[in-house]
Amino acid sequence: MKYDFDEIIDRRGTNALNTDGFRGYIFHAGPEKKFPYADDEFVRMWIADMEFSAPSAILDAIKARVDRRIFGYTSIFTDDYYQVFSKWCRDRYDWDFPREQLCTSPGIVPALYEIVADVTGPDDKVLITTPSYGSFKHVTLDNKRTLVTTELKCTDGVFSLDFDDFAAKAADPAVRLIIWCNPHNPTGHMWTEEELKKVADIVRKNNLWIVSDEIHCDLIRSGRKHIPLAKAMPDYDRLVTCTAPSKTFNIAGLQFSNIIIRSEELRCTYRKNDRIGQEVNPLSLAAAQAAYGSCGDWLEELKLYLDDNFAFVVDFLRENIPSAVCRIPESTYLAWVDFRATLPDVKDLSDFFANNAGVLLEGGNDLFVGNAEGFVRLNLAMPRSIIKTGMERIAEAVKKHNA
Repeated sequence: MKYDFDEIIDRRGTNALNTDGFRGYIFHAGPEKKFPYADDEFVRMWIADMEFSAPSAILDAIKARVDRRIFGYTSIFTDDYYQVFSKWCRDRYDWDFPREQLCTSPGIVPALYEIVADVTGPDDKVLITTPSYGSFKHVTLDNKRTLVTTELKCTDGVFSLDFDDFAAKAADPAVRLIIWCNPHNPTGHMWTEEELKKVADIVRKNNLWIVSDEIHCDLIRSGRKHIPLAKAMPDYDRLVTCTAPSKTFNIAGLQFSNIIIRSEELRCTYRKNDRIGQEVNPLSLAAAQAAYGSCGDWLEELKLYLDDNFAFVVDFLRENIPSAVCRIPESTYLAWVDFRATLPDVKDLSDFFANNAGVLLEGGNDLFVGNAEGFVRLNLAMPRSIIKTGMERIAEAVKKHNA
């Protein structure tokens, strides 16, 4: 490979949430929470950022922007970024959108907070699928809206939508907004064209708003192709599509996201009510433009490396913990592993593996809203040597517990 994904990069001393923030995020605790392992002894397989260097083209673009020496208030005034990003969308997904629909945000979650407030009222409900990215619940409840969930069905590690339940809940007159995840986090399911068209029909029938979080759309298995929900709803005005270079190129800390809003009325409201404003970090803009303009080959090599990481983990589990159910997901760099038959008496899997294996991971309903008890999510976007150590520790902890 041209790029070295086996390199181990020391992240200590960088104020990284990955290394320094796990107590608060996973365990809702402070420094008083102690473990049998020192912090730097943990294998960190939890939060969804990567242990790989960002592509060199991004680093070079940031350095070039630094050399301009002034970092004043910045927004997107020219066509340069739109041209690069829209070409990425055309080349990768056969999908495009007018420039006027492109808004920005420091992140998809801040945008969701704003959009939920903009399109729903105090008596309205928001519908999501579970298991779910936890922030979908928080943006709903923090806006004092009612959360409604529909559970994904799981058969031998394969996930699907219960369309009857989804349609029935979408038909509730109080449901006004759906927060959709495409591809799905944490299961990694890529929605098929048929599935998306069924969802689109239900949304149209009930005249609902729908926000499609597509942040994982480029992190798919090699040879697959992402289908934006917007392609299944080409003329539907009440659709917002959210993407970002953050997950794909490991630049989440630069805080830059694409919020594509079809409705002119909502765009005006979003920009008017935006508590953060449409200004952007000049270094983030330079990085995003370089990512979409110059890093396609890096992404293709990354996907090959991730494919092999997933194959390694699935084979390891089959040989060492056969009761744990895990399939190679169609997308993301996150394995969703069913430990229900493996550790039926363990209620808090995150705590169990932190204390008994020295592995940090996320799992359960506390972090994934619902329909997630007995499951853990493993971040596999790291050198294979680290994954091997983590999986060996996990297997040994399970063996000792079940002895």
